[in-house]
Amino acid sequence: MSRLLFILAIMAAVIALGFFVYVTDAPAYGGSAPETCANCHVMDSQYENWYHAPHEKFTACVDCHLPHENVVAYYLEKGRQGAKDVYAFTTGNIPAAIRASEKTKGIIQSNCVRCHQTIVETVTMGAQPFDRYCWECHRNVSHGVRGASAVPYQDSVIYPVK
Repeated sequence: MSRLLFILAIMAAVIALGFFVYVTDAPAYGGSAPETCANCHVMDSQYENWYHAPHEKFTACVDCHLPHENVVAYYLEKGRQGAKDVYAFTTGNIPAAIRASEKTKGIIQSNCVRCHQTIVETVTMGAQPFDRYCWECHRNVSHGVRGASAVPYQDSVIYPVK
């Protein structure tokens, strides 16, 4: 009798997990579609700004926001960022203005250099010091004129009005 209950419990767990995967479209979160990143309403402005920016034709969110050294680093960071997002949405601890963490800034910077290596080599060979993030000068490229702001106003300290 206990073996039957054990099998029924396993079957119930498998059915519940399968239903969860189906309802939430969980496999999509393992992919790279920008629309998946925009599933959460707090990412609406980031998605909209990216959609109308020059990089939209060439990149997806994961191209800039995840490491590309190897598949393990890629999926570990994808899982870390996803867990952080799930925690924030579950607890309601969502910042008013979404900003990249220092770790994410490093990932984004390395991806700028990875994709634009020949241009970056030319820049670093010049007299100008290479001590800033690419987006400090190229703010409008990845997320458009407004930058990436989840609030209805523009942060003029971070994104000076031109």
